[in-house]
Amino acid sequence: MAYELFYWDGIPGRGEFVRLALEQAGADYIDVARTDGGMGRMMAMMKNKTARFAPFAPPFLKDGDVVVSHVANILLYLGGRLGLAPKDEAGRFEANGLQLTITDFVGEIHDVHHPLGVSLYYHEQKDEALRRAENFRDERLPKYLGYFEKHLSKNGEGQIQAVGDALTYVDLSLFQLLEGLRYAFPKVMQATEPDYPLLVALNAQVRELPRIKAYLASKRRLAFNEEGIFRHYPELDRSSG
Repeated sequence: MAYELFYWDGIPGRGEFVRLALEQAGADYIDVARTDGGMGRMMAMMKNKTARFAPFAPPFLKDGDVVVSHVANILLYLGGRLGLAPKDEAGRFEANGLQLTITDFVGEIHDVHHPLGVSLYYHEQKDEALRRAENFRDERLPKYLGYFEKHLSKNGEGQIQAVGDALTYVDLSLFQLLEGLRYAFPKVMQATEPDYPLLVALNAQVRELPRIKAYLASKRRLAFNEEGIFRHYPELDRSSG
């Protein structure tokens, strides 16, 4: 039975972190909102008052009768099933902790362009976004990237991993994180990436994985745009120099 992934159509967003794991594992899955009637089905599941569990918001995953919401929770569920998580309990919790930190960082990235609220358009909070972007560039970005850099290491074969000595879903998520930041803040990232050589190397390593490489070249891979988490507004992007 195919996994069913529910996320908004037209944007990579948070759903992309789950897609990358499914793609790398070669899993059979359906991107429900991109099918006929899929958006209606997704909304109906969230509004279902009689269901045992109705998700608050996408992404969520349906595996038979099991429904799992939130990116980190979904990847915790899928990790062992897809061979993308450590086999030991300590390693699985370490991976989940790193993924939850990625979740925190993604929230802060989103709030750069929407610091006052999601119900307001960007142009309605642009002044506040400019202030938020300065703090993000100078303090929050290096704090998070520095943390992830310290957690990366090379295994005996020279491969870079965040947890243990094999590829995990955390590595795939860090790949997507760097890709999104490069889209949203190209000038900032060009200036700061030399400070994070392991993150840059991991990104290049994941990009060359055969299944990921094929996925990135396919129509299944959605392009970044100004409707998602990672949005490029030139006025928010400038190097500190």
